[in-house]
Amino acid sequence: MTNPRHSFSARHPFLFGFSLLIMAVVLLWGATAFFNGKARVWFGAGSIGIVNIKGTITDSLPTVKFLRKLRKDNSIKGVLLRVDSPGGTIAPSQELYLAVKRFAEVKPIVASFGTVAASGGYYAAAPATKIVANSGSITGSIGVKAEYASFKQLMDKVGIKPVQITSGPLKGAGSPYAELTPEQHEYLMGLIMDLHGQFVSDVATARKLDLKDVEKIADGRAITGREAKELGLIDRLGGFEDAVTLLKALCGIKGDVVVKEGPEKKKSIILELFSMLGFVPSGYFPTDGLIFSY
Repeated sequence: MTNPRHSFSARHPFLFGFSLLIMAVVLLWGATAFFNGKARVWFGAGSIGIVNIKGTITDSLPTVKFLRKLRKDNSIKGVLLRVDSPGGTIAPSQELYLAVKRFAEVKPIVASFGTVAASGGYYAAAPATKIVANSGSITGSIGVKAEYASFKQLMDKVGIKPVQITSGPLKGAGSPYAELTPEQHEYLMGLIMDLHGQFVSDVATARKLDLKDVEKIADGRAITGREAKELGLIDRLGGFEDAVTLLKALCGIKGDVVVKEGPEKKKSIILELFSMLGFVPSGYFPTDGLIFSY
């Protein structure tokens, strides 16, 4: 009886040889991927994550999910949190704070500050295991602001009188079509100071600082990385490479590392434009026209 394999190779030598070549390429590719990936971890290297927080903070969910994924990934020994953000909206900044805090309770996470890591950007990084900033990085800016555009005088000039019907005198606070009443102003100041108190308390807890010491500098002032080091808001001065070196030491990693970077961030063109200009569309907030932000 004729051997099918022998018959095929004899009858189609070109196809048989080509098939062997394809198999060899696939095996070589697989071996290369193996030794550049998991095998490197097994033979002395390690894996770290790089998590980027860039631009105005409006949506924390992709970053929170990515941090959670890295936290549960046993091959990831630690995370480098690269922050280059002037701040943003309040709840997303707090969500990032909690995500970083949860990660730091399980694995080392080192924050590295770029050009700016201020307000909500600093808030998000505060619970990191260690914080590294350039001496010229702009950080701090611990405080809360609320802003809205007032069209009241313009509408008076053109003879337009808006009518607003609310269930209570405070419901319309922050409307761009009416001046704030003393009662509404007091109400909004109460909200601002409550949010401010949360910011200050969280920074003091995360950085293990006395609450009163943080309150002294929590007047919205921006400071340099060098000043932040003196005040205890960061741990070391240095750049990205210094932060990576520190993270590797905390993780017990020697030599090269395998990096998993993210999250992928997709923005609409309009939102990207607002972010570049330092503004956030009011549609991202529950109160029409009134923006609370760090």
